[in-house]
Amino acid sequence: VQLQASGGGLVQAGGSLRLSCAASGRTASTYVMGWFRQAPGKEREFVAAIKSGETTLYAVSVKGRSTISRDNAKNTVYLQMNSLKPEDTAVYYCASGRHFVTTNQKMYDYWGQGTQVTVSS
Repeated sequence: VQLQASGGGLVQAGGSLRLSCAASGRTASTYVMGWFRQAPGKEREFVAAIKSGETTLYAVSVKGRSTISRDNAKNTVYLQMNSLKPEDTAVYYCASGRHFVTTNQKMYDYWGQGTQVTVSS
């Protein structure tokens, strides 16, 4: 299983970015797909997750500003982030799990390489 995250970049506060996670070796529509992030000097934290049937889960910090979605034909999961804040600056990782949407990182067994998101004030 390989997960390829992309779409990060430098954006001004208030701007938007769409992150993509292309999955190979695992059907994104039947597994849990999640996004996590790690800011400098901080632990990695949950951002959002989605499973078949459109069950979604968001961290409080991004709820209302972010949308996780999936394109089954492309086996790709997206994270649309709007109204970005400097505190959203982090390396964003996509991950895949077998069971249910959860914030618990231990429930995700495959991880992508990360994509940098930098939000300037």
